[in-house]
Amino acid sequence: MKKISFPIIAVLLIFSSCGKKAEQPPLQGPVPFAVQKIVKEDATVYQEFTANIEGQQNVEIRPKVNGFIEKIYVDEGQLVKKGQILFKLETQMLNQDASASKAMVQAAQVEVDRLKPLVDRNIISNVQLETAKARLAQAKSAYGSVVANIGYGTIYSPVNGVIGSLPYKEGSLVNPTSEMALTTVSDTRNVRAYFTMNEKQLLSFNKIFNGTTAADALKSTPEVSLILVDDSEYEQKGRITTMNGLVNPTTGTTEFRADFKNPKGLLRSGSSGIIRLPIVQNDVVVVPQRAVFEVQGNKIVYAVEQGNKVKSRIIETNGTSELNFIVVNGLNSDDVVVIEGASKLKDGMQIIPKSASPHEGQSKVVATPSTIK
Repeated sequence: MKKISFPIIAVLLIFSSCGKKAEQPPLQGPVPFAVQKIVKEDATVYQEFTANIEGQQNVEIRPKVNGFIEKIYVDEGQLVKKGQILFKLETQMLNQDASASKAMVQAAQVEVDRLKPLVDRNIISNVQLETAKARLAQAKSAYGSVVANIGYGTIYSPVNGVIGSLPYKEGSLVNPTSEMALTTVSDTRNVRAYFTMNEKQLLSFNKIFNGTTAADALKSTPEVSLILVDDSEYEQKGRITTMNGLVNPTTGTTEFRADFKNPKGLLRSGSSGIIRLPIVQNDVVVVPQRAVFEVQGNKIVYAVEQGNKVKSRIIETNGTSELNFIVVNGLNSDDVVVIEGASKLKDGMQIIPKSASPHEGQSKVVATPSTIK
């Protein structure tokens, strides 16, 4: 085995030492972070309530007489107008009753006509004539009732609207006491969204929208939005028009109603949605949501303090406004917070504060607590 001489070993050690020094990263100074100065401003928060949608009029169509369905003139989902024929009931038996009643009217009329001359000549007493006239009136009433029932065999729509389900088919026997209606006609040109508030929400509502009467309070409410089941917002705005004056003791809630126009017929009776009520909070502290991160259920931001060093703060919020949190505790106006990259920070780290304008997409150095006088 060959021996390595001492000069060669020394050279190798020198090169090895130089290589290790080259691998060591240079020391880094403060890094730029986007920051924003906290200001007070007006913010809009939204309260949401699950709603059930009904047509302005939901009219159950029920027969007034017994009979078999002879003809159905409409189909489910069809638009109908007031006065349009919906159903025709078989009235053959009623026609027979009408013929018999008409014959009784004629017989009673003949009796009156026979007795009247006799009374005029004082051959018989007037009592017999009056009795005959009463029988005639009774016969006419019975005949009129039968004719009316025949008319009830043709069923018309009482309102403009949309036909609901048709549980009965032609040939079915129906009567006024049937469990299910023949159909429902729903007028959906205007729809009503019913929703409820619990007692805490109701108390807050009354404090914000106060008035001497419930009607006055409702007049001061803003327009509301309707969020559909696909999370899209309905194009028409609505207004809260009524509120129940009592709290339901069983559920602890109060019912409200918001009205919406439905010119395109997009909304159908029986569907659901979410009422979104905007509430303006004046002169509140807001912070961008992207500046906030959560640790063990606490919302935390990094504030820039003396010497451009950051300090974590726990904040309390009261809802959101667009892309901001509304802060009720933990931040004050004129505080400066880091709005990007907060997860990379630790308490006491020094940074180079730069503000990144969301509108311009540019950065510039801003005043920090160490330079504010």
